[in-house]
Amino acid sequence: MAEFEFTRLPHPAPVPGATRDQAIADPGFGTVFTDHMVSIEYDAHRGWHSATLGPRGPIKLDPAASVLHYAQEIFEGLKAYRLADGTMALFRPQANAARFNRSAARLAMPDLPEDVFVEAIRQVVLADKDWFPGVEGGSLYIRPFMFANEHFLGVRPAKKYKFLVILSPAGNYFKSGAPAVSVWVSEYTRAAPGGTGEAKCGGNYAASLVPTGEAFERGHDQVVFLDAAERKWIEELGGMNLFFALDDGRLITPPLRGTILPGITRDSILTLAREQGLDVREEMYSLDQWRADAESGKLLETFACGTAAVVTAVGKVASRDGEFTIGGGGPGQLTNRLREELVGIQRGAIEDRHGWVMKLD
Repeated sequence: MAEFEFTRLPHPAPVPGATRDQAIADPGFGTVFTDHMVSIEYDAHRGWHSATLGPRGPIKLDPAASVLHYAQEIFEGLKAYRLADGTMALFRPQANAARFNRSAARLAMPDLPEDVFVEAIRQVVLADKDWFPGVEGGSLYIRPFMFANEHFLGVRPAKKYKFLVILSPAGNYFKSGAPAVSVWVSEYTRAAPGGTGEAKCGGNYAASLVPTGEAFERGHDQVVFLDAAERKWIEELGGMNLFFALDDGRLITPPLRGTILPGITRDSILTLAREQGLDVREEMYSLDQWRADAESGKLLETFACGTAAVVTAVGKVASRDGEFTIGGGGPGQLTNRLREELVGIQRGAIEDRHGWVMKLD
């Protein structure tokens, strides 16, 4: 980092403390934003340059900017936590940095050095640590993103990009606040083999908006996507990976296969579950099997996991062919145990045996 300096720009009008405190008293998810952001420029001749920590504000963009026409855009999502000793910490930010660069490679975008990615996050979190919400389970949700801002028309990779980091004080991800969520099985598909399913790019999420809207209209919290080829194998939710706990001790999660986002929470759960002695398997699991196992009682629990929602039980599954309930419709013992261990590690209450937690202060 000695060769890459961040310039700090003064903030002319930060949000007054009383207004800030009112905003973070019950922030929900993704609607409240902090004072600062990080911005770094890239062009093919100079590489990454002009790193600044400054006031959060509008971005000047030419109407011919490549991102508006050819969708070169990627992002990440992670959280900053407050530990028991009052310090701020990140959870596995290097894994986010590595995934960010894998997404960049898939969309013909430049690598951002991983230490620069992490330092950018450190800078803005420490600048806005007073925005940390006091609500139970609160965090600072971190959104690093990059987009092509060269202005031209023509199908080729851009030569100029902008990387930014913004923060949003966060409470509960699901608006219902229920202990278990209800999901709708979509007839749309999210990704196909050879596509961009394993990249965290905006286009994947844009394609999920219609099916997610259908789920909401039917009173469900999330949407389930099946595979694009056979329309039978479970892949993931709109923004989370899935796990299935069976009565014979198996814990199944769908294999990535290039069509599923490789979740960092998913990877952490795989590690923790194996340490608990569970028979963890990455294997295909069909919708028909999901229904049959739930109805027979063989399936004990289903849970979703991701940075925003952490670990959340799935209680009900619905589709055009009917619906079924998993177990008692609420979170089970394994779901609660894995969530408690993961959250405990993230917040410093449980020993971090893997070096996952990075203190910032």
